Amino acid sequence: MRAALPSSLNGYLLLGIGVITMPLLAAILHATFQIRRLTDFSQALVNESVHTTELIQDMFEFRNSLGQKAQVYLVLGSSQDLANFNKQDAALNSTMGELRAVLRAPEARSAVASFSGLQREIADAVRTPAALARGGAAAVRLAPDFAPLDERAASISHYANAQKVTELASLEDQTNAARRLLLWESSLLIPLALAATLSFTLGIGRPIRQVDRAITELGSGNFAREIAVSGPIDLQRLGQQLEWLRGRLLELAQERNRFLRHMSHELKTPLANIREGTELLMDGAVGALRPGQREVAAILQENSIKLQRMIENLLSYSAWQSNSVGLDAAEFRLRPMVKQVLENQQLTLVSQRVRLEVQIEDLTLYADRGKLRLILENLLSNAIKYSPRGGTIVVRARAAGTDLLLDVADSGAGIPVAERARVFEAFHTGRAPGGHVRGTGIGLSVVHEFVQVHRGTIEIVDGEFRGAHFRIRMPLQAEQPEPIPAVAAGAPTPRRKAHAA
Repeated sequence: MRAALPSSLNGYLLLGIGVITMPLLAAILHATFQIRRLTDFSQALVNESVHTTELIQDMFEFRNSLGQKAQVYLVLGSSQDLANFNKQDAALNSTMGELRAVLRAPEARSAVASFSGLQREIADAVRTPAALARGGAAAVRLAPDFAPLDERAASISHYANAQKVTELASLEDQTNAARRLLLWESSLLIPLALAATLSFTLGIGRPIRQVDRAITELGSGNFAREIAVSGPIDLQRLGQQLEWLRGRLLELAQERNRFLRHMSHELKTPLANIREGTELLMDGAVGALRPGQREVAAILQENSIKLQRMIENLLSYSAWQSNSVGLDAAEFRLRPMVKQVLENQQLTLVSQRVRLEVQIEDLTLYADRGKLRLILENLLSNAIKYSPRGGTIVVRARAAGTDLLLDVADSGAGIPVAERARVFEAFHTGRAPGGHVRGTGIGLSVVHEFVQVHRGTIEIVDGEFRGAHFRIRMPLQAEQPEPIPAVAAGAPTPRRKAHAA
């Protein structure tokens, strides 16, 4: 059964730290235990080897001293000499007992037992009254033979050295085995730790990227995509708050557009009356005007026309703002659409004597045809407006991997660097060249918004053409955004209701 992940971000992080650190901590503890065990074993081996060497040296010393004490006793026969012999015999017996304890090989212990048995026989022979009765040189000549005892002592020394070699080999084998075990643990734990780190990084990174994308889209004014954040409950709650904020911002944007439409319509009626009255005055319907009166009436007429144009701009901007959210994507060919836009602008191009250079690849797009058409119309209108008579406008479109590159450039004066930061702002208008009416200032703003809805970018390029050069990069296959829930006028979104409750 699949274990449930912690609901909170802190619990998720603690679980990740535990999963990553616990195996490594266990490996460190196991390595420490192995090193400690090998250290203790090597220390015990060194101590035992030193002790065994000392016992072997004592065995040879006591054996030589035992022979000397036996000769002295057999020659002199005093009780003190016998006591010295017995004392040396006891010391040799004690040494052999310790050797029997430290030597573990059966052959070595058998050699110690044989040495001890022969030692007892020699000691008993020395203590025999008959041996002492001979006295003098005869006693020395008839003394027991210690040569077999030396042979057994040499055999015991050989077995002791063999035991040291065997135990050193055992220490080396254990060290190699521990090294292999630690190597296998490391080779298993390091990938496991890396996999756990990657897993928890992705588990935290994905919802954080979702939150980052949602904040970026809200900041850019794109409210089309519904915000849903997966992962720990803390980040899910943050995603719910961002979704509520998206709904609220969408509602405010719609309220703003409604306000603009209502205000514009309310202003148009009295403005129409003012224009009509001004025209009647200018036509002399209420009597001829003196030159000063006609000048004032002309000022009123000019400003009423300007005010009407501003109101129409507000209505157009509100309509474009309403249409800029979401995509009505469909598959279509680019070249026929561009051809249609150019044909609609043909009269203006002829009147301005502007020459076109068109290079359009025959591409098939999946995008919002209406929005892309408005993008091209606004860029082309802007290029015509700022191109001198007899100038050239370049329109190019080509594929760059999975993206569409659309370039529109004119041969005008270009865009000053100081104005580029505001050129895509709504109602910002540049200086129109002579003979052109000052624009509304919303064309490039609409282009920018529609490009963003297609997940594209627009930039001003320098160096290739003398005038303004706009380059659009957008996907050939536009991503279909999430459907936007309808918000009735004056009615809060469902998310807002839940929050308010």
